Amino acid sequence: MTDMTKPDMSEAERIIERLMQLHPKGFDLSLDRITRLLEKLGNPHKRLPPVIHVAGTNGKGSVAAFSRALLEAAGLAVHVHTSPHLVNWNERYRIGVAGAPGRLVDDAMLADALARVEAANDGQYITVFEILTAVTFVLFAEQPADVVVLEVGLGGRFDATNVISNPAVSVIMPISLDHQAYLGDRVELIAAEKAGIMKTGSPVVIGYQEYDAALDVLIATAERLKCPTAIYGQDFSAHEEHGRMVYQDEFSLVDAPLPRLPGRHQLGNAAAAIRAVKAAGFSVTDRMIEKAMTSVEWPGRLQRVTRGRIFDLAPKGSEIWIDGGHNPGAGEVIAEAMAGFEEKSARPLVLIAGMINTKDQVGYFKAFAGIAEYVFTVPIHGSDAAIDPVVLAHAVFDAGLTAAPTASIEEALEELAKRLDPAKPAPRILIGGSLYLAGNALALNGTPPQ
Repeated sequence: MTDMTKPDMSEAERIIERLMQLHPKGFDLSLDRITRLLEKLGNPHKRLPPVIHVAGTNGKGSVAAFSRALLEAAGLAVHVHTSPHLVNWNERYRIGVAGAPGRLVDDAMLADALARVEAANDGQYITVFEILTAVTFVLFAEQPADVVVLEVGLGGRFDATNVISNPAVSVIMPISLDHQAYLGDRVELIAAEKAGIMKTGSPVVIGYQEYDAALDVLIATAERLKCPTAIYGQDFSAHEEHGRMVYQDEFSLVDAPLPRLPGRHQLGNAAAAIRAVKAAGFSVTDRMIEKAMTSVEWPGRLQRVTRGRIFDLAPKGSEIWIDGGHNPGAGEVIAEAMAGFEEKSARPLVLIAGMINTKDQVGYFKAFAGIAEYVFTVPIHGSDAAIDPVVLAHAVFDAGLTAAPTASIEEALEELAKRLDPAKPAPRILIGGSLYLAGNALALNGTPPQ
């Protein structure tokens, strides 16, 4: 996440800093403000190519990345909106390029769009995310592309992206407890909010759902809206077999490489993307799937660090991962991935963790009980909601783990070096607990997303 105090801010960053001083940052239950603003801008959201609209508690960013990789493998120009960003605001807007990978919006184009949207808003009450979403539609409507992959920011029904009235497909990924203050304290309530992106008659793809109550709500909503629906485990699936991914749906059976993104959960994410791209009306060939699985990128989600400052500061021989997962559901899939790594190569697992106060800290850390030897808690830069490392260490203890508060990632690595047991292999280090911390780590390491 961008540090707004740095002296070398771009013009786009300066505009966003001003917007953040003038407008609320939070979630507001209405689409009226962004609808009003988009009307002043000429309704750019109505001039987009086909839209793949993605919601869910976990996995929606990975599905966006897989969808982009699949479509680009066919030579298509793919606009992609994701949020939040990790290091730079530009990461939220990837501009499609025909026959080549898309590129993050440049500073000049972003600053121009921001200035025009701000002028059109004319000082009216609006949230920062609504302004940034309007910028998405302006950028994507003005640059030619074949398809838009649009990730929901928060929830679905009242999310600013939900002004899209006729998506090519709506995709709902795993739902679990998160943002309870806004979306409800039961998975069925959260599912109802996520299901708000479904539109009458438009195709729906439902990814793997852990909770039957959530799945029931999603299916009932799709049936009520008469949406053609594909459900993971019923209409499509993916599994590992002999070191390969086997994808199957009602149309095809494909043997493909395992996804480049690590973790068993990525098989389900890849499968949902393949089925979603098909539901959106695009042809998907075996060659596209093979190329996508080997080229897909999604920074800050089980991203391995093999160079940079953090790599240099870590004990020699360490295996280092960065992940922005920040709720109990994400903790479970990340812990499962770490356990899988342990089976292949035994190393002591150490967490360097930071979290914000809107998340279930104990629930996140419980997933690592029994597999993590130690947790170093650290502060987060760029979030007003960051938890003090001492307070977070108590949550770690409550989850059944041992922790020590430290002042920074660098100090955590120094402390880790002091505590190493020379009789054991070099540690496996996971830096995680927050997308903000993932962004801090990538910035510190000198390897921001491209």
